[in-house]
Amino acid sequence: MRFRCRPCMHWAVLMDNIRLTRNLLDQGYNWVDLRRLQRDGELVRVRRGAYCQDEKPGEFLEERHRRLILATAPQLRDGAVFSHGSAAVMHGLPVWSEAVARVHVTRDRRGKGIKRSVVQVNGAPLQPSEIVLIDNIPVTSLARTVLDLARTVPMTQAVSAGDCALALGLTRQELQVGLLLMERWPGVRAARRVVEFLDARSESAGESMSRVRLMEEGLPRPELQQEIFGPDGRLVARVDFRWKEYKTVGEFDGKIKYGRLLKPGQRIEDVIFEEKVREDAVRDLGLQVVRWISRDLYRPGVLRERVLRAFARAT
Repeated sequence: MRFRCRPCMHWAVLMDNIRLTRNLLDQGYNWVDLRRLQRDGELVRVRRGAYCQDEKPGEFLEERHRRLILATAPQLRDGAVFSHGSAAVMHGLPVWSEAVARVHVTRDRRGKGIKRSVVQVNGAPLQPSEIVLIDNIPVTSLARTVLDLARTVPMTQAVSAGDCALALGLTRQELQVGLLLMERWPGVRAARRVVEFLDARSESAGESMSRVRLMEEGLPRPELQQEIFGPDGRLVARVDFRWKEYKTVGEFDGKIKYGRLLKPGQRIEDVIFEEKVREDAVRDLGLQVVRWISRDLYRPGVLRERVLRAFARAT
């Protein structure tokens, strides 16, 4: 999974990288040629009917899925609109692997969807305003994408995507309009709950997921991105979470976060040292500091126990 909002890669680069089987055959290659090119590593099979030329090791999940979308788009019949996790990838929203296990498309019709080996076809009404083009690829709008995810994936994943979408400029009004159009749809109650919980102040998917876990474990709702000042009015720190009443602050530590704090010429160990100095300054003000990493969010009770111990120390 990716714990950040990232801008979309330039689609022309990926589009140039896709080679359709039918086009290669039209250019004079035969099936023996294609097998040889695959064996020699000059072509990499993306899916049936499509290849790429330079798949890179260590690619992000989103990059691999974008390539699969581009390989799939020319093979779909008219009327298919990329949606759900696939649309999230196109919009640059964070996704989890299960949301992009297949390419998701929606067709403007009612009825059950169809799940194939590569593509999952969803049937649901689509308004013209809910379809946008991203580099000539039809995709559900940002609002519709967030609401489709909110109806179909766990709350942690939906909130992470929704928080990021708000930070990208999506408005709550757009989401409310979309919810009205989904009045009796499956999962709409879960979607309402997600929309109510969204907060544009979350700066990473890890922070968004943390908020959901804190809520699920019955902890008080913290304030986000709070500035801590010393007695002389000097800014000491800006923290991810703060429980002012309990004299406690919380920090989600992700690899992306430390990369974001890295200044030109700095090493990652320099940033970690500065974070330690900052934490000591916060503690000197009489505040408790709780830290957690992504792994802790998947271990029931760990976050709750850690935060409650900090509350107890503060009293």
